[in-house]
Amino acid sequence: MTSVTTTNEPLNPGVERVLVVVAHPDDVDFSAAGTVATWTDAGIEVIYCLCTDGQAGGFDVSTPRTEIANIRREEQTAAAKIVGVTDLRFLGHMDGELEVTKELVRDITVVIREVRPHRVLMPSPERDWTRIGRSHPDHLAVGEAAIRAIYPAARNPFAFPELLEKGLEPWTVRQTWVSGHREVNQYIDVTNTFNRKLAAILAHVSQHPDPDGIEPRMRGFMTINAEAAGWPGRLAEGFFATATG
Repeated sequence: MTSVTTTNEPLNPGVERVLVVVAHPDDVDFSAAGTVATWTDAGIEVIYCLCTDGQAGGFDVSTPRTEIANIRREEQTAAAKIVGVTDLRFLGHMDGELEVTKELVRDITVVIREVRPHRVLMPSPERDWTRIGRSHPDHLAVGEAAIRAIYPAARNPFAFPELLEKGLEPWTVRQTWVSGHREVNQYIDVTNTFNRKLAAILAHVSQHPDPDGIEPRMRGFMTINAEAAGWPGRLAEGFFATATG
């Protein structure tokens, strides 16, 4: 049985930069914004890498589809600021069409070598049949592409040699954290950052036809996490964390 870490101080020695790799705007806010806020509050630099602009999102048919990408970039930028993140890298791939391609792995590898993070947070590449909604095909593709970028591409000087020619030196990511995974071994108490997480989610105005339903849903999920962590009456986010370097 995998051991579980429960902590109010989710900081390992030497972690100064964290890269969050996700498929769409709002993915990080639903899955990890409370944790991101605890990291930035502690002085850790967090950078977001968004593989798409969420072009297939939204609910308002009166909004021209040509405007959605810019709207969602602006919403994600505002949401990130709420939890202390100002460095966002948009890769521009098409929402709903992500595959584990050489191009996607290379693009994520570029960001890893540029950012040089000690920890990467990414979506699970494994489908969760008990909660199918969090296993969006784009999430699965990004999870697989991200772990291929983490190992071996980012650390291998002979992978994508054109990157080395551009001065992007190899980098080894020490820790990988996975959101939306069936197995959780790291719970983070986010009771004190819940309001900022909620505000970050609600910043994605174009995605919420029923914004009043967000808080009880998020509070319910995070109450269950906290109870699993042994923190009754608290709120928590959960991840699968592993050493990768």
